[in-house]
Amino acid sequence: MNALIVDDEPLARQILREELVALGGISIIGEAEDGHSALAAIASRKPDLVFLDIQMPGMSGLDVLRAYNGGEHIPVFVFVTAFDEHALPALEAGAVDYLLKPVSQPRLERALDKARRLYRHPAGSLEAIARAQSALGSSPASPAPLRRIVGRFRKEYYLLDAEEVLAFQAEGELVWILTRKQKFLANQTLKAIQEKLTGLRFHRIHRNALVNLDHIRKMVPLSSGRWLLTLSGGQEFVVSKRQAHAVEGVLNC
Repeated sequence: MNALIVDDEPLARQILREELVALGGISIIGEAEDGHSALAAIASRKPDLVFLDIQMPGMSGLDVLRAYNGGEHIPVFVFVTAFDEHALPALEAGAVDYLLKPVSQPRLERALDKARRLYRHPAGSLEAIARAQSALGSSPASPAPLRRIVGRFRKEYYLLDAEEVLAFQAEGELVWILTRKQKFLANQTLKAIQEKLTGLRFHRIHRNALVNLDHIRKMVPLSSGRWLLTLSGGQEFVVSKRQAHAVEGVLNC
């Protein structure tokens, strides 16, 4: 695996580099000393693995994770911190991994094993990043709903903001994510997506469709108690008779 080391302290970068070289199997392709440089290096050098210091001036490691949106090459993020209070629940839950300074070799080996497993599955790796982004700033007692959605366009995977998604539409075993500009392929079933979006303004209007209520622009009654629903992107859906009353009730709240 090719690794990028991000830390504002040169000595910390050197120590981690030496530990990785001693373990073998990792090629260090670059270093960065701040968050902005890290994002640029991720885009240009396409590392498989990013060791990211949490506390950096200007743009922290957590800010880098929040800003990451995916692409053709999906790295695995491993946070490095000197303060265990930064071991957020999202990181401990396995969304990404973290290491406490000074980094011990056994712990580094475990992090590398986990990173290799994640890297083999880019959609799963990006899903993990989405979980971490959603959980940042939340607490274990009140976990935040999933606010980033993984979508695939051709060979590239992207993290989409839930607010920009107009609807999810199932066609056989495929589930499409509809936005104003693009149509993406989801990597989960409609039922699984609906469960993850609990707490956000998405509603099932048909067994094959889940829509964002904030993007509904018009509802016109049809025969048999159904409705024709128009979204802000111009897409039209038929609301089933079974779901029509529930959709009306939610919109009137």
